Amino acid sequence: MPLDLLIVPCLVHNYAYLLHDPASGDTALIDAPDDDVIAATLTKKGWTLTDIALTHHHWDHIDGLEKLRGQARVTGGADDAERLPRLDRAVREGDSFVLCGTPVQVFDVPGHTLGHIAFYLPGESLLFSADSLMTMGCGRLFEGDPAMMWASLQKLRALPADTRVMTGHEYGQTNIDFALSLGEDNPALARRAADVKAARDQGLPTTGATLATEAATNPFLRADAPALAAAIGMEGADPVAVFTEIRKRRDNW
Repeated sequence: MPLDLLIVPCLVHNYAYLLHDPASGDTALIDAPDDDVIAATLTKKGWTLTDIALTHHHWDHIDGLEKLRGQARVTGGADDAERLPRLDRAVREGDSFVLCGTPVQVFDVPGHTLGHIAFYLPGESLLFSADSLMTMGCGRLFEGDPAMMWASLQKLRALPADTRVMTGHEYGQTNIDFALSLGEDNPALARRAADVKAARDQGLPTTGATLATEAATNPFLRADAPALAAAIGMEGADPVAVFTEIRKRRDNW
């Protein structure tokens, strides 16, 4: 039986995610931005947290943890353990563990922060990428460099095309507007722009697109696409150089 997945909007534009196994009653939380909102959601659903998994150390992903911890087991990146709240389980790339009865694979995805990790649930076709790969974008490079982030994104891009990408923030409309500004002739991007606008007009989240959709439209996954490089005047340039230019433009957008 598939797990229940609940998107929980938090703070201004953050997302937390709740996974629930109806068979066992286990419930897992991915990132903990706001304890009040998440606790209220758990109460409304009648769920009790058994696990919390953290993607990185930024306050808007961990601030609600201590009030939510209770008896839940907390998992986070081993390489960032000194900057995270107390962990019950520290993991790094190549490790696997179980949430709500389903296997989870860990990927190191440095760039936004050096210790950022992502969680891939192959049995559910879900990737919790937080602030590494984002809807039509990627996280700002607060600690890593462009080559590091490009390598992280290539790693995630290689996962199965039907994987749904669950990201840390709602930046879909801004990111699609930026992508359009790059001037690439990309029919898939035009179609997605219409879909994103329709979703946001209804107050719906844009997180959860497939990797196939992101790979076809997200400029940060397309730094090695000749058409995009040509559109920004960098025909034939190395993908890292193209990525660097796109990230610079987005930072100034």
